[in-house]
This record gives sequence, structure tokens and C-alpha cells, in this order.
Amino acid sequence: MMGFDHVCMARALELARKGLYSTHPNPRVGCVIAREGRIVGEGWHVRAGEPHAEVHALRQAGEQARGATAYVTLEPCSHHGRTPPCADALVAAGVARVVVAMQDPNPQVAGNGLARLQQAGIEVHSGVLEAEARALNAGFIKRMEQGLPFVRVKLAMSLDGRTAMASGESQWITGPAARAAVQRLRARASVVLSGADTVLADNARLTVRPAELGLDAELTALAATRPPLRVLVDGRLRVPLDAPFFQAGATLVATCLATAAHEGYQGAGHELLAVPGSGGHVDLHQLLGELAGRGANEVLVEAGPRLAGAFARAGLVDEYQLFVAPKFLGSSARPLLELPLARMAEAPALKIVEMRAVGDDWRIIAVPQREA
Repeated sequence: MMGFDHVCMARALELARKGLYSTHPNPRVGCVIAREGRIVGEGWHVRAGEPHAEVHALRQAGEQARGATAYVTLEPCSHHGRTPPCADALVAAGVARVVVAMQDPNPQVAGNGLARLQQAGIEVHSGVLEAEARALNAGFIKRMEQGLPFVRVKLAMSLDGRTAMASGESQWITGPAARAAVQRLRARASVVLSGADTVLADNARLTVRPAELGLDAELTALAATRPPLRVLVDGRLRVPLDAPFFQAGATLVATCLATAAHEGYQGAGHELLAVPGSGGHVDLHQLLGELAGRGANEVLVEAGPRLAGAFARAGLVDEYQLFVAPKFLGSSARPLLELPLARMAEAPALKIVEMRAVGDDWRIIAVPQREA
């Protein structure tokens, strides 16, 4: 059975990935119902508040679900949220066996869904393609386990590790294919976060532009319905309200300043969030905790060397996505990160997990090597 179990779970994961741009703040989940060696029902969670993957798959399977095996990428929920418990739906449908990729890290579920199935006499097996399932929902898992979102830092640089000319000019280092990849990173994120330096220097909006995503029509439409929250870290409130960033839609501004300016921002449709800090610099750990409390699973940081470097120095980065253009910007151009190091021993170690061509550029995905 294990060979067929893997085939069905791989398909369930493929379905789950269809929710990459739309399920926030929920996890991405897929489900397959199979019996006698063939798939009779499929489903995936489309967006929060709508039926879960199991419900869609059971509807498609109909009476064929009785005595079948259900493959789910995440433990079926056992509590009443915005939708009824999926564990109960599986029991009611009469499935004989449930295979899950991983247990749900949500304390409201955390093994209770599997226990509910077992109590009903259903055979339960867990851990099939677990690593792939965890990678798909790394942000949801981290938020549930640590109270913090998964932080992905996107950086675009030249071959000599520079991000902008000395003047601040940086458009465009990379080509259209790399920029489309960045659009997809924005679309999957709960939050796109930047700093005052970037917004002022580039007139940045940091919006998702559906036409540039390079996705099929179904996923493009889903991505357009759930734009990420744009967050500006502006400790001293240097960015004026008429900046393109604010004109592009509602924004959350994290600042160290007192609340006297709140009224102007709120009147313009934005929210000002006072976050403690020192020297005019927002406490990033506290800010991430606040964002997690609002349901943020993944935060994409698109910032200049100062803010990106601050995330790195604070040990808050889970993944770097580096887009490398085949050009030199020269020794006077700006560095990738503001990360003053005196000795080689201080250099943070990274593990490269993926490297591939994106148009004429290269994308390197690297994760920090943290001490055990």
C-alpha cells in the first residue's frame, strides 16, 4: 500500500499548492479519496471561511467514500471554527482509513482530529510525505508553534553583491522573469514589509500586479482576491502620506513615535501601529509578534540594506531569496546587507537549498545555518 499511499499523498499535496495564494490565514490543504486503487474524489482548501479540502473531496466521491481511504496533507480539524469539524465529516462519510502527511500544529487540533477518527474505528496513519507538507505550510506551522510568522527576505543584486548605485538608483537590476517571480512571492505572502529608505528612494508601491504573475487564470483570479497586507516600517514617520506607497491602498505603518499622528493616517485609510524601539528603530521581533497575532503566516521583506540587515542581525530571517543579475554595479554601489563584521568567524553561515536560472538571472534560495 505504501507505494499507492505516496502517489495519492503527492496528488493531495499538488492540490494543496493550488491554495498557495488564497488560503491565508489558514494552511494550504489538499485531500484525495481513493478506493480499490483509483482516486474517486479530490479537493483543496480555496480560502478561509469556505469548505475545507476534505469536504470538497467527499462531495466529489459521494457514496464511493464509504469504505475508502482519505489522504489529507494536514490532520483533519476537530473543532468548530468558521466551518464544521472535518474529522466528523470523514466519520459520517464512512471512510475506512485516513492517511495524513502531518499532525496539525494548531493547539485546537494537535492530535485531537486523529483521536476522533480512531475513536470511530477508522484506521489512521500519519507521516506520509511529511517534509513536503511541512515545507508547504512553514509559515502556519511557525505561527502556531512559536507565535511568529515565517520571514522570507527577498534581495536583488549584481554579481558583485551590490543592490543599487551610490545614488540609490536600483531599477532594474534584474529582468522580467525575476520580477514575475517576485510578484509570486508577494502574492503568496500574508504581509509584504518594507522600510522608509526603500519607499522613499524607489517610490515603491510593493503591490501585487496580477497580470505579471505568470499564473493560470484560476490562480491569478484567486491571488487578486487576497492581496497581502503592506507594512511600512517607518520609525520616525519620514514617508509623506502623498507617497505612491500610501496612494496604492491601505497600509499598516509601524513606528516608534507617539500616537499624535494617528488621526491623519486613519483619515487617509491607513493604520498607525506604535511599536517600542530604540533610537527611532522599531523592535522587529515585537512587530513580527504583532503580525502573527493578526494571522500572518508568511512575511516577505523587500527592503534596503539597513532594514534587511537589521532582520539578519536579529536572527529573524528564515529564508533568503536572492535574485542575481549578470552585471557588475561597481565598488561604490550599495551593499546587499548592512552587516558590519570584523572577523571571518562572525560571518553567518547559510545553506543553499536551491539555485536555478530565472530568465537571464539566477535565483538562490538559502537558509541560515542555526546552531542546534
